[in-house]
Parts: sequence; C-alpha cells; structure tokens
Amino acid sequence: METLKVRDARDVEEVVRAAVAGEQPLEVIGHGSKRAIGHPMATNAVLDVSVLNAVTSYEPNELIITMQAGAPLADVQSLIDAKNQQFAFEPMDTSVLLGTAGAGTIGGMIGAGLAGPRRIKAGGARDHLLGAHAVSGFGDSFKTGGRVVKNVTGYDLCKLLTGSWGTLAVMTEVTLKVMPKPEAERTLVLRSLDDATANQAMTAALGSPFDVSGAAHLPGSVLRSGTGALGSLAASGQAVTLVRLEGISASVAHRAASLTQTLSSYGAVDVLADDASAAIWSALRDVVPFAANGALGAWPVWRIVCPPAAGGALGQALSRATGGDVIYDWGGGLIWAAVPQSADAQAALVRGQVEAIGGHATLIRAGEEVRRAVDVFQPQAAGLAALGERVRGSFDPRSILNRGRMRRGGAA
Repeated sequence: METLKVRDARDVEEVVRAAVAGEQPLEVIGHGSKRAIGHPMATNAVLDVSVLNAVTSYEPNELIITMQAGAPLADVQSLIDAKNQQFAFEPMDTSVLLGTAGAGTIGGMIGAGLAGPRRIKAGGARDHLLGAHAVSGFGDSFKTGGRVVKNVTGYDLCKLLTGSWGTLAVMTEVTLKVMPKPEAERTLVLRSLDDATANQAMTAALGSPFDVSGAAHLPGSVLRSGTGALGSLAASGQAVTLVRLEGISASVAHRAASLTQTLSSYGAVDVLADDASAAIWSALRDVVPFAANGALGAWPVWRIVCPPAAGGALGQALSRATGGDVIYDWGGGLIWAAVPQSADAQAALVRGQVEAIGGHATLIRAGEEVRRAVDVFQPQAAGLAALGERVRGSFDPRSILNRGRMRRGGAA
C-alpha cells in the first residue's frame, strides 16, 4: 500500500482531492499507534501526517497551546510539564493495551477522544479543544473555533472532530486548553470491598463536598498477577478502592482528613501522597492490568460507559457471565472488561447487558477477524444513525477518509 507523506495543509488538500477524483479511499495516520482500533478499513493508500509535528504557539500564561496534528503527544506533554501544566482530561496512552510503540500524536488523541480518570471533574477532550484547522473529504481546508477560551464563531464544528476516528476530516492543526498541575494530590485507599459496596463508597465520595478528581475500583482478581504500582497496593486477591483529591497542599490535606472520616464506615482508609498517588492513576488511565504484554494480553477488551450507580452490578454480572475481569473508573461510570477469547469477543452478551441499563460499549482490543465479525462501536438507533450519517456526508460524502473504520459494512 502506498504511503503519502505530506509536508503541509496544501499537500493534504492535493492528496485528498486526488483520492476523490480517483475514488481511492485513504487511511489517515500519524504514528499509527491506534490503527488496531475500529473495523479493518478498505483503503488504497495511507495519508501520513507525522511530518506535521511542530508546536506553532504555546502561551503558558494564557493556558493555550497550538500545534500541528502530527506532533508527538509525549513531546507535547513534556513541553507543558516543564511549565508545570497538563492536559486536565488525562489523555489515555493506548499503546499499553494495544502493544504498540509510543503514545501517538495530538491528532490521534483528539480523533480517539479517550479521556482518563479526571474526566469526572475536568470533562473530556472535546471540552478542552478550542479550535482546529482541517481538510474535509472534499479536499477543502476549513477552520473551526479559535485560539481563545471564549469563542463566538458560529457552529462549534471542532467538537465533532473529537472521537470521529479520522472519518470526517484530516486535522492539520489544533488548539487546546492546558491547566496548571495540582500542587499536591492524595489518594485514599480502601481494601477488600466487593464491587457493589465499592460502588457505594465511590458514590458517597463523589457526592461529598470534597472535590474528588478520581474514583476507581479494582477487584482482587485483577491484581492477582501483580501490576506495578497497582500491584503494590494490596495482597494478591485483595480488592482496592481508590479516591483521588488534588489542589493546593493545605486544602488537599484538609479534604483528605474529612473524606477519610466520611468513608470510615466502609473500612480502614490509607493515604498515598503525590508521586505514589500519581503513579497509581497513570496505571489506571492506561489500564495496565490488561496490558498487551501481561497475563491477559490476548483477551479482547471492552470499554463500557454506563450510569455510575449501575456500574457495580453490571461489572459483577459481566464477570460472572463471561468469566472475565473488570476495572471500574469514573465512580463506576466507566468499566474496562477483559473477556476470554472467542469468535465474537462475547459481543452479544456484553452489549445485551450494557444496553439494558442504558450504556454503550466499544471493543478497544481484538484481533482483526473479530473486528470484521462484530460491531466495534456501539450500534446506534435508526434516527441517531441517520443523523450521524448526514453529518459524515456533509464532511466526506464519498467516504474517502478512513472508510469503514466506524461502521461494519461501511468499507464496501
């Protein structure tokens, strides 16, 4: 397959227009770290934007950064970290789950839209995307949003690009909000709670006035083989429930003490501080217990979003029915489920239980044959699917970009 490396937005326009004229679909990549997510695509060439890798503007005092879409995420995070700033939505590094090299690019981060544990407080990637330059499936450049936090620019089209997996347009430049890193953080640790009780404890913490920025639960079975920072939290077979607090040191210390009292009815509470706490949440963000090089590395992995209060019961039901393992984040609102290998990654069972409580499930990791056989992304109701197709058609009517990635049968 031919790989077309572009140097600037004009090159992108020319490549897309040539593809439209020849009716030759393109696969859009930066570093290719997320190519194994989604349905196998029917494309004739690869549009490689990795050379578009410059940071074009960074204004720490204004809390904004503008960079080309091919900029390596790791490099950008190092840059803003030097100014004691961060992407508050904690973008996930999918390379741990997928077994790929590197954390990918800024464009891939936006296209995937996978936020980490702090999403419950800070929002997702789309909430931090201020503006973008992109090339549509017509081969036309367009600009959406701007470079300030408050924009009055009509339709906020840049939000549509988040989570579109490269099917609407080829991003060439994006502007994002950055936020100051917290001065201190503490993680409260409870042990040996069952899933339902842990769900109640996380709900109590999130409903408290103590400004919780992370709430997660790992059943004992997940930690049985030891998983770095997470494995050191408890003895093998012992579940752990984690609640994070961040902010200025005095405030964090006070809130940690108060929340410890609130949660004391669920058991003894231990406290991890700063670097030890950060290591725990980094491992949770990247779902290290299900890493590709770990004991469950060959199992398919589902990402399930559901009502938080229903998370504990759903996770227990899925574990019993599939024989798999689960991890809870977002206070129970996000469940990572690793299930034993099968021809369909147990899609019917997983989706049946998830849909019953109003949730949705995405198959993040599975072999190519499985991804050909089942819907990777949650099938939508007819009306919503028709609306999504009209949106896609307004950007890329010939389905030139990443054809078939988000819809089974869409590669035809």
